Amino acid sequence: MTQLNPREMKTLSYTRPQVDRGYANQTLSIDLSGPDISIKPVSEKMKEVFVGGKGFDLWILWNAVTPETGWDDPENAICIASGPMGGTPGYPGAGKSIVTTISPTTGSVMDSNVGGYFGPYLKFSGFDALEVTGKCAGDTVIVIDGIDQKIGVLELPGLPEDSYALSQVLTDFFAEGKKQNISVVSTGPGAKHTLIGCLNFTWYDVKRKRARYKQAGRGGIGTVFAHKGLRAIVARWNSITMDTNNPADKEALTTVSKAYSREIRDLDPKQNEMARVGTTHLVPIMNDFDLLPTHNYRYGQHPGANNIGRDVYQHLFDPGFDGCWRGCTVACSHGVKNFVPMTGPYKGQTVFVDGPEYETIAGCGSNIGVFDPFTILEMNFYCDAYGLDTISVGTSIAFVMECFELGLITTSHTGGMDLGFGNRLNALELVHQMAAGEGFGAVVGQGIRRMKEIFEKEYHADAALLQDIGMESKGLEFSEYMTKESLAQQGGYGIALKGPQHDEAWLIFLDMVHNYMPTFEQKAEALHWFPMFRTWFGLCGLCKLPWNDIVPEDNKETPEPAKVMKHVRWYADYFSAVTGRKVAPDDLVQMSEAVYNFQRVFNLRMGYGRREHDTLPYRAMGPVTVEEYESRRERYDKQLTEKYGVDINGKETPEKVAILRGFREQQYEELKDAVYERRGWNKDGIPTLETVKRLGIDFPEVLEVLKANGVG
Repeated sequence: MTQLNPREMKTLSYTRPQVDRGYANQTLSIDLSGPDISIKPVSEKMKEVFVGGKGFDLWILWNAVTPETGWDDPENAICIASGPMGGTPGYPGAGKSIVTTISPTTGSVMDSNVGGYFGPYLKFSGFDALEVTGKCAGDTVIVIDGIDQKIGVLELPGLPEDSYALSQVLTDFFAEGKKQNISVVSTGPGAKHTLIGCLNFTWYDVKRKRARYKQAGRGGIGTVFAHKGLRAIVARWNSITMDTNNPADKEALTTVSKAYSREIRDLDPKQNEMARVGTTHLVPIMNDFDLLPTHNYRYGQHPGANNIGRDVYQHLFDPGFDGCWRGCTVACSHGVKNFVPMTGPYKGQTVFVDGPEYETIAGCGSNIGVFDPFTILEMNFYCDAYGLDTISVGTSIAFVMECFELGLITTSHTGGMDLGFGNRLNALELVHQMAAGEGFGAVVGQGIRRMKEIFEKEYHADAALLQDIGMESKGLEFSEYMTKESLAQQGGYGIALKGPQHDEAWLIFLDMVHNYMPTFEQKAEALHWFPMFRTWFGLCGLCKLPWNDIVPEDNKETPEPAKVMKHVRWYADYFSAVTGRKVAPDDLVQMSEAVYNFQRVFNLRMGYGRREHDTLPYRAMGPVTVEEYESRRERYDKQLTEKYGVDINGKETPEKVAILRGFREQQYEELKDAVYERRGWNKDGIPTLETVKRLGIDFPEVLEVLKANGVG
């Protein structure tokens, strides 16, 4: 065991409040520059308007930063919260944390929803949210001990560099013999040397006797963490029961929890088998419907897809219960034991890999032309160990590989590496280089937005082509779904507040697989309701997967099957039972609407949040190259002739590509108009005065931002 000699830099003993109806009613603020520790009250108004979780994070961050704050400024805050419903044992998906900060890649507000035990442990230790500001010299660990009621800022030199070894050492050191009482937030060397660092949140797997991982991945949150000099945050808590949240109506809570858990146990084996294969079940579905990103989103399917989907990983996953929260019957957090990497510092050693999940398989697999499940496992493992976001890593490498194949970059730029699609060893080498901040990997680790600038200015690549094929929006790399044929998902990505991440508006399955929204009007309406309802999970400390990945047997016969209204009603019952605030399904959407619009104004305050920022690379809308068009020629020709009334006789493919592009770009602009109107925004994508008043977020600071942007 690693010998640790901590030095206390600042400590605070406190009296832990009893959680009341899901709230601790106070937050914890730590300024690393001091260091200073302070405890702040949560007002009833804060709970009413911002609910919890992401809402609390946003309000705390709003008050910490100014419009001029950069991601690397000391006043930038990392905010972590659960929510009033977070920490309920036995309710499916009730163990989430939400992390919020100013992003290195977007320059604006970034949030990420993550599993593991930290959020509930933080709340039960007495804090609805944690705010970390300032900077320190490094080797700093924050310890929030809810059992001994003590908070410490410690200097801990000699900790391991990689996140796997670090979290295990800290779990052992602080556990006092009960490792399941510890949850660690950490990152690794990749976060120091790139802009796409992630955070790892642990829970202790008693069966496998190891700390397991979930990631707050998007937008470089781990990079902010590392830049502050933080090595880790540790939370310590013990027993959890249905009483720990002190719900307003325990009987009602128990009833709805049992009903939901029973349904998942009964139906998951008949539907997606999440408890056996996790999200790997999506790979063959996406491939069958031409939605699996392949070769930097050029194509949507590949004959090798079966090698990296459920049929393979169900045999590689270590069997057993794999819930990232206590009693979650979805139990989708699978892993592979006794894996032996073939490269890097763990070469030849036996390791445990947490994952892969669908996004990693598609990003670090099909999108870079790799259809070997073991290479994906190795990339998964090292991204976690290094603290790198697998989505941004995969999408960035896919962009680099297409640039290489198109001759936009050459071996003179890549350090001699052949980076054509499918070159798995060089893809792994890039990951190792990112972690070390060396070679061409240091360039890739800046993310696609900055790579486009570098490739144009330093390598003299075609700027227009880079823009078309660089799969980022607002500075965030795309998550892993092909959107060319799904206008709804184009809007879901392009109008998303933080950038193209599926957790805000994942409509691809509903649109392309189930065809629940065939008309333009239905798509626009969906782009109001679904982002609002999905936001609600982040307010409450919940996972979205139980809502619509396992559905009631009669769901297709209901009036609005896409919404899974039986489950929405259960969530309303759940919220009422915990908080005592009696709500109906429509109330849940309005709660989210207030926070969602506040975040849009927050983006505006930071210099973003207008129509001009809701853009997409054309690859997300349609075929950029002749080869792409020809791969679906029958489909595209039919659309030109039947949908748009174009006479294509005698027209060569490049001309048809250009004609189709004009129609699709116009279609996307019309969608933005419809969505803005439905959301109560003006033509420039800014919430109107009437909207912020209706939602109760017409604070003086909000009105000031709107007035400065021509809304008053």
